[in-house]
Amino acid sequence: MTDLHDLTALEQGALIARGELTPPELTEHYLDRVERLNEVVGAYVTVTAELARAQAAAAGRAAAAARREGRVLSPLHGVPVPVKDSVAVAGVRTTYGSGVHGGHVPTHDADVVSRLRQAGTVLLGRTNTPEFELSSYTENRVAPIARTPWDLNRSAGGSSGGAAAAVASGLAPVAHGSDSAGSIRIPASVCGLYGIKPSRGRVSTGPDHHDVSGLTTSGPLARTVADAAALLDVMTGEAPGAPFAAPAPPDGGFLGAASRAPGRLRVALVTTPAVPGVEVHPDCTAAVLATAALLSELGHEVVPAELPKDGLLGRVFPVVWSVLATLHRVPPGAEAELMPLTRHLRRAGAGFTGHEFAEGVRGFRVVGERLAAAFADHDVILTPTLAQPPLAVGELRNDADPAAELAGMVAWSPFTALYNVTGRPAVTLPLHWTVDGLPVGVMLGGRYGDEGTLISLSAQLEAARPWAERKPPVWVRA
Repeated sequence: MTDLHDLTALEQGALIARGELTPPELTEHYLDRVERLNEVVGAYVTVTAELARAQAAAAGRAAAAARREGRVLSPLHGVPVPVKDSVAVAGVRTTYGSGVHGGHVPTHDADVVSRLRQAGTVLLGRTNTPEFELSSYTENRVAPIARTPWDLNRSAGGSSGGAAAAVASGLAPVAHGSDSAGSIRIPASVCGLYGIKPSRGRVSTGPDHHDVSGLTTSGPLARTVADAAALLDVMTGEAPGAPFAAPAPPDGGFLGAASRAPGRLRVALVTTPAVPGVEVHPDCTAAVLATAALLSELGHEVVPAELPKDGLLGRVFPVVWSVLATLHRVPPGAEAELMPLTRHLRRAGAGFTGHEFAEGVRGFRVVGERLAAAFADHDVILTPTLAQPPLAVGELRNDADPAAELAGMVAWSPFTALYNVTGRPAVTLPLHWTVDGLPVGVMLGGRYGDEGTLISLSAQLEAARPWAERKPPVWVRA
């Protein structure tokens, strides 16, 4: 028998639209699973059961009225969508993954949360994130460690580790995430999910997170390409006065792109990172080479290529990243309560001059220009998502030497930050598993504003090598 969490988000939404499933029934199903399994996988910081039930009841009434009146609602109307604990939700505790904000309750919604409300989605809770989203693992002092359900001894990654753990464990059908240096794609890769890091300006970061670097954006994590595309449609939109604006979405939206053939594309195959001294694990290389072979079978032109190796990205990114870490508000006298990595980054950031920060941001623009020039004749860039398969819990964390911890994170994810720096879109696809049953993602990067091509190509790959039927052991727990 099919359980409700076996259905895709779009299947759930369709049943609600037809009156064959009610939002309260669906919400209770997930709340029950969260109650039983959250401590196992560390997906949620805060569960908003009372709010979820109220929103589900309202969504049910709206769905019934729409059926009577012949109106069409969002395809995700009534579907639960948890929100990462890094953006404001009015009236709901928002910790930013930090114990110093354990009692913080915003009075307003982030723009992306407003869009989720307008689409009739249901907030199950706030998903786990490392302190201030500064690490690529999710271990903090406010919630259980986020673990990949494929092996509970291994990390769910970060910084959207809780969101990925929730979707991969059947504790949510889809989830909101955010990505500053790979924070959607890293956990999606280690949890066997599809994740989209949209183009800069595609999803509003207002009203709280307009950082001048342009690194961060919200985006979706999902089990299927179509689910992620539908959630991206919901999230898409700029606010008045936004500092960045992406080109218009494709006709029919991103969900429409998931049902269109991509045409014949020229794909750049990159197997080595631009970071000196980083070796790529054989499983990650095998994943990307198998994907290249599949793309060739599907009629695409795959051409070996290399990323620019001038070292500029490695010089400027640490400057900007550490300065941005200083912008997080910390209550007076609470600095010592922060995680060692957070304190290290904030100390480093405070030591840079305004000139050095400006040079770092300028360097970002130069990196973007060089990447665009180097790949002007390619539609898509194919790389591994990560340089290593899922790592053990605690393997990256190094409280005694945060500088070494940073180096380890760069070595694990040397491909991802490039797309945050340049503002270009990128997706990760779960197309490979190790002999031990661990997921290994591959990444597709596109031209600025061209998520549509990435989504169409992803759907084509998904149809050729379906992955959604793979279920981790946690999925089937009664």
